[in-house]
Amino acid sequence: MSMNATGDTAIAADAPASMRIPAPNGPQNGVLLAFLSYAAFSFSDASIKLLEGTINSFQLAFFGALLGFAALPFVRRPGERYADLLRTSSRPLWLVRAAATAVSTVTSVIAFTRLPMPEAFALIFLMPLFITIMSVFLLKEEVGRWRWAAVVIGFLGVLVVLRPGFRELNGGHLAALAAGMASAVSVVMFRLVGPQEKRISLYGAGLFGPLVVNGLLMLGDLTPPSVWQIGFVLSYGLLAALGQALLMFAAQAAPASRIAPPQYSQMLWAVALSYLLFLEPVDAMTFVGIGIIIAAGLITWMRERIKLPVWRRRFPMRPR
Repeated sequence: MSMNATGDTAIAADAPASMRIPAPNGPQNGVLLAFLSYAAFSFSDASIKLLEGTINSFQLAFFGALLGFAALPFVRRPGERYADLLRTSSRPLWLVRAAATAVSTVTSVIAFTRLPMPEAFALIFLMPLFITIMSVFLLKEEVGRWRWAAVVIGFLGVLVVLRPGFRELNGGHLAALAAGMASAVSVVMFRLVGPQEKRISLYGAGLFGPLVVNGLLMLGDLTPPSVWQIGFVLSYGLLAALGQALLMFAAQAAPASRIAPPQYSQMLWAVALSYLLFLEPVDAMTFVGIGIIIAAGLITWMRERIKLPVWRRRFPMRPR
């Protein structure tokens, strides 16, 4: 999964004319834009895999964050300034969110490099379950039996996908789990900071975290990319920015309760790309595990929708 951002969607009135696209009206258009957004994210993730690990993961995550600035005109709300990228009402929470995004970005790059796409998505999609667990300890939320049941079901799905003891596991599986957990930390930090935080500040944490952390870590193995590598790097970063912009438009046209479920269409793209582009068939048991994890995620989503305050329901969030 690619770069996250949050916020109720509004296009800055003073954005360049060429970048001001009229927002669509109606929840149906919002759902369609959500599907297009997640398709863009899926092809962005496929670009990682097409590089076949030829670029250092920290370097790729750094350039992905750098290209994420392309979505800024769509993210910035009226009255917000670009200087607000670094301003926040809670510097500790902003820094934790920045660090979590840095971790989720590079670990997702590692996961998509080493694993078949459906397998990587299945593990990263554990994020809602991690959020449920963290909500108990960090947000002091009361979690009912349905949400705990979803956690148990989700982890059973992981066991079906991984089948420890019956198949070889590698660092990609650990990276995918870390990506889901780090994305969950980022979401929980968002909840802690509350609605008073400016959207562009939240987005800024998701940009500067990967830029600074991965920028420093890539220095030990920095290599200039070749022409063909540049093409896939641009595809990775710009498609993620496009997906974020489309998600902003989708949130303007429809509530988050309508545009959250289409995220699971990424699994369909992952399976299709695995078969058609990467020639990596998915076995039957992996399909079963994926179905279990998706079911658990949808149960969690439905329970979250009931509990979330109105302001949060208008804030879409793309994990990573």
